[in-house]
Formats: sequence, structure tokens, C-alpha cells
Amino acid sequence: METSAVLRAIDRRVRVIGSVKDWIEATRHSGSLLLAHGCIEENYIEKMIQTCRELGPYIAIMPGLAIPHARPEDGARKLCLSVVVVKQGVNFGSHNDPVYVLMAFSTPDKSSHIEVMKQLANILLDKGEKLVKELKEALNEEDALRRLASILS
Repeated sequence: METSAVLRAIDRRVRVIGSVKDWIEATRHSGSLLLAHGCIEENYIEKMIQTCRELGPYIAIMPGLAIPHARPEDGARKLCLSVVVVKQGVNFGSHNDPVYVLMAFSTPDKSSHIEVMKQLANILLDKGEKLVKELKEALNEEDALRRLASILS
């Protein structure tokens, strides 16, 4: 699976916003992009929030970046990623705060996401800091998509 598989999973589901009240609002933004494209059912968004409340801010996986998600049975319809850039950053209560980039994902089963997430993990290991820095500087959604394509290609 080549790098563009991550871009295909994102499929223009990108939003750039100035600020949010808290991590819950940021997570709702990332989920709303998945919902608008038929990737999830509405309750999946609340399950993402509930998961973070119950298990803590483990979704903030590196400085500046979080990966909100829930379980397949919580309303995931297909494999998708969304990207929300919060220009002012948002705190999750993690040592990786503030978070500027949320990459929410949904997967309809326990295995279809493994290759895309493995690929994303490799990208983040190699270029994660650059990805956060570039996306923080994005002026709008089109600019963010251009920056993503450059980094992920």
C-alpha cells in the first residue's frame, strides 16, 4: 500500500479552524467530517468522546497530534480519515499538548484499517513533526490539502 492510501482515506475531509472551546469541540469537528461523508453514524462522535474520557488522552499520540476514534461497532460504516487543524491548539490533558492536528478515523471492522494506520504510523515517525508544523501554517482547507499531499506523497 503506497503512501497515497492515507490521502485516499482522507479524501478531502479537511477543516482548518482558528480555535475551539475544548478537546470535545475539536473531536466533534473531526467526527462531523466523517459523518458528512457517510463514514460513520452520528453516535460514533459521542463514542469517540466517551472513549477519551474513559481511557484518558492516549489519542494525543505525539506532540501536536491526536487520533480520535471509536470501535467499529460504535457506528463506523467505512474506512475513512479526517483532518482538523486547530490553529490556536487545544489541550487534551496530555504531555503532547497542545494538539494542533486531529486525524480522526473510522473502520467498519477490526482489520481493514491496519495497513492504512501502519502506513500513517511510518509517516508520523519520519515526518510527524513536519506534518504538524506544515498544517499549523495552512491558510485554509485547500492549502492544508496541498501540504498534506506534499508530505504524504
